[in-house]
Amino acid sequence: MESKFFHSLDVTVAVNFIISVIYLITGTLLSLSDRYSFFELNQDLYGEFVSNFKVTLFYLAITELIICAYCFFSKKNECFILVGFFLVLMIGSIYFYSKINNIELDDNLSLFFLYTGVSHIIFGIMSDLKKTHVRSTHSSH
Repeated sequence: MESKFFHSLDVTVAVNFIISVIYLITGTLLSLSDRYSFFELNQDLYGEFVSNFKVTLFYLAITELIICAYCFFSKKNECFILVGFFLVLMIGSIYFYSKINNIELDDNLSLFFLYTGVSHIIFGIMSDLKKTHVRSTHSSH
């Protein structure tokens, strides 16, 4: 019974993680377009500010792709705990950015980073639990 629950939880966490990765990459890349952006970029955010912000989001999408490739090929999915932590920290960074530049940013950005960050953290923890479970199962035989 416990094994079925753990497996169901594992599948749910993995599916949610994949959705969060797709959402992060899609959301950041679509933000390059004024027409399809998930986020409302305030009219105070113009010229170089908006260009810098969009480039930062583009780099975030590329970085996510590289990190995902590294973690999956190296089978070190527990690294996503740290990635998720940094995504959650982005909430403070964008808040700081908006205060320093006296610009109001879309509140959906905070929710975006909270969801993607927490999803990464939970996936990393689940991956670590699975590795620990597999090691303990092999060492008991």
